Amino acid sequence: MATTKQIGMTIGLFLLVSTATIVAQDHDPTNLNLYYRYPLAVSGEFHSWTPFADYAGNYNVYELGGTVRYPIPSNPVFQPLVRGSYVRFDSLDEVNPDQWDHTQIFGGVGIGVINRLARNFEIGVEAFAGYSRSIFPNLTTEPVAYGNLLAAVAPRISLVPSFNFSINVQPTLRYTYGLGVVDTFDGFSFSFGIGAEYRLGQDPDSPRAEIRSIRLSQPNVGSVFAAMQSYYVNNPVGAVTIENTENFALEDVRVSFFQNGYMDSPTPATRIETLAAGETIEVDLLASYNGEVFTTEGVTPLTGEVIVSYTSRGRPAEQRESVTYDLHDKTALTWDDDRKMGSFITPADSAIRNYTSFIRQAGKDDVVDSASEPLQIAMLAYHALIELGVIYQVDPTAPFTQVQSNTEVVDSVSLPRDTLNRLTGDCDDLTAAYASMLETVGIETAFLTTPGHIYVALNTRVPARDYLIVHPDREMLLIVDDYIWVPVEITMLGSGDFLDAWRFGINEWHKLADDPDRRGFYLTRDAQSIYRPVGLRETDLGLQYGSPGRISRGFSEDFEDLTNTILTHVRDLAQERNTKRAYNTLGIYAARLGRFDEAQDAFQRASRMDTTYLDPRINLGSVYFLQGRYSQAVRAFEDAAVAMELAEDIPPSLVTTVYVNLSKAYFELGEYDEAEEFYLRAAQVDPDGVAEFEYLAQSSAGVGRAGEAASGPPILFADETEDE
Repeated sequence: MATTKQIGMTIGLFLLVSTATIVAQDHDPTNLNLYYRYPLAVSGEFHSWTPFADYAGNYNVYELGGTVRYPIPSNPVFQPLVRGSYVRFDSLDEVNPDQWDHTQIFGGVGIGVINRLARNFEIGVEAFAGYSRSIFPNLTTEPVAYGNLLAAVAPRISLVPSFNFSINVQPTLRYTYGLGVVDTFDGFSFSFGIGAEYRLGQDPDSPRAEIRSIRLSQPNVGSVFAAMQSYYVNNPVGAVTIENTENFALEDVRVSFFQNGYMDSPTPATRIETLAAGETIEVDLLASYNGEVFTTEGVTPLTGEVIVSYTSRGRPAEQRESVTYDLHDKTALTWDDDRKMGSFITPADSAIRNYTSFIRQAGKDDVVDSASEPLQIAMLAYHALIELGVIYQVDPTAPFTQVQSNTEVVDSVSLPRDTLNRLTGDCDDLTAAYASMLETVGIETAFLTTPGHIYVALNTRVPARDYLIVHPDREMLLIVDDYIWVPVEITMLGSGDFLDAWRFGINEWHKLADDPDRRGFYLTRDAQSIYRPVGLRETDLGLQYGSPGRISRGFSEDFEDLTNTILTHVRDLAQERNTKRAYNTLGIYAARLGRFDEAQDAFQRASRMDTTYLDPRINLGSVYFLQGRYSQAVRAFEDAAVAMELAEDIPPSLVTTVYVNLSKAYFELGEYDEAEEFYLRAAQVDPDGVAEFEYLAQSSAGVGRAGEAASGPPILFADETEDE
C-alpha cells in the first residue's frame, strides 16, 4: 500500500515541477526548447505500482510501457503523446497464487509540458488517459476479461546526456475505474518509474547541424571619418545584401554591424519579421562608434563584422561576415556635403572658451551696451586673432579651391585648437576657429560657401527694421528670418581690418546674386543637428594671448569707423530734413552708439523745435541712464511723466516707455518698491509688451538682482522715426 509520505512526495513533486516548468517557460530568454527541438521521441519505461488501498491481498505489480511524443514545432514545450503498456499483476497468495494473476493491456493519449532548463536537463509534467483491458486466465474455468478507464498524471525529470538520448525519472499517480464485475483493483495507485528515450533529429551543436540559411554578399563599408561619428548613428556607413537560400521563410531576421575596439556593442541596422523563401534584400549598415575613433591618427585599416541572426524552423542561428575598410582621423572629411563643417566647430572646447573669455575681458570697457553686442564681440575676436598672429595660408597639399568640387578627395580640416596653436590655416580651418569662438559665447553663426571658398557669418540679433544701427547701406547686410547677419571674410586676417573683412565677405556673396545655386548659407546649429562636433579631451593650449590693450585699440578703431559711417548717414538725413523727428532719430542712434554728447545736442535741438514734443525729453533720460547717471534719469523720466499726464492723445507705447524706464532707473538705484510700482503701471497699459521686464516687479532685494538687470533688455527710447 502506498504510504502517506509517498503520496505527499508525489503531490509536492508534481506542484514543484509544474510551477518550475511554467516559470521557466515564461522567463527563459535563450529559448532552449526551440533550439533543441526534435521532431519525435520514442521512450520505454518501467514502473512498479503500489495501490493506495489493499487489493485484498499482496501483489507484485509492474508495468512495461512505451510512449511516442510529438513536440509542437512552434512551441515545443507542449508535446501531445500516445502511450501503450503491459501491466502484470502477480499474486503473492500462499494458498492459490495463480488464481488472481492477470494482465492489463493499456492504450491512451495525453499531453506533456516539458521545459529544457539547460542543455542536459529537463523538467516537466505529463497527463494522459485511456482504456485498458484486464485479462484473468485462472479466475474461473474460462478466462475472464473486462475493460477499465484509466487517467494519470506524472511529473518528469530528465537527464539528457546527448541530444538523441535521455534518462527519465517519472513518479506517476494513476486512477483506475473497472467496467466489469471485479472492482478489487479500482482506485488510486502510485509508481516511481524510470525510462529511457530516443529522440529523432540532429544535434544543433554538432558541426553538421550548423545553420547556413542566409547568403551574405557584397558587404561594403566605405571610408569612415571620425568627425562624422554622430552622423553614422542614423545614416548608412555601408550596405550588405542578404538572401534567404532556403525553400521556407526565416523569422526574426536581425542585421547589425560591429567593430571591435571602436564600438561598445553591435549597432542594429534592421529587423525583418519574415524573410520569404528565396527573398533578397539590401540592408544599409549603421555604426555607433565610441570615443576611441577620436584617438586615431591618419588612416587606420579596420576589419568589422556584419552579423545576421535569425530563426530557421524554430532554431536560432547566427552568421557573420567580415568587411575591411579605412578609418580616417578626426580632421579628415570629403566635401560631398558642405554641412560637414559643423563637426569642426567646437564651442564646447575648454581651450576655446578660455581664450574667448580673455577676449571679452580685454574689451569689456569698450563695448557699447546699447549697440549690437554680437557684432562688437565679433570685432574683438577678429582683432584678438590678429594680435595672436593668426594668418591665412593655403593648404599646399589640398587647397579648398580644389577639394570642395571633388567629393572623392579626402580633405583635412584643422580643429580650432590646432589652428590657434599653428597660427595658420586654410579658409576652412579659419572658418571653424572663428565660428567656434563666437558660438562659445552664444553668438549664432553660419558658414557661407561659394565655389572654392568658405567663410563665416554671424547673427547681430538686430531686427531688420533697425538696420541703421548696424550699417546704413542695406547692401552690406544679409537678412535671415528678419534678423541682420554680417558676413566676415576671415581669410583677411593679417591683411585687413574687420570692416574690410565684412565688405569682402558681402561682395563675395553678391557676386553670385544672379546664380544663387552656386552659393550656400548653412546655419551652424542646423548643420550640427546632423554632424555633431568632434569629441575632444580637455587640455589647455597654453597660448600666449597677447596684449589686451592692442586688442581693445583695434576693436575701438573699427567700431569708431563703423559709428562714423552710421552717424554721418543719419546726421545728413537730419540736416536735410531739418525736422524734430529727424533730430530725435539722430539722437537715438548717437546714444545707442555711445556718442552721448551728440545725442544730447540732437534731443535738445528737437525739443527746441517743439516744446510739447515728448520723445526727446524722454530720450534725454535714456542718455543719462546709459551714462550711469540714474538719479538724473529718474528726474527726466518723472518730468516726462508729468507732461504726459497733462497732454492729450498720448500713444500707449509712449506711456509704457516712460513707466518702464522709470522702473529700470529706480531698479538701478536699489529702490525696488518704486521699480515695482512703475512696472505695474506699465503692465496695466500693455501687459504683453512689457513682459520681458518682469524682473522689475520683484520688490524685495536679493541675490541675483544685479545679474537680472544686466541681462535684461536695454533702456527704451521714444522712437517716432521718419521714413527714409
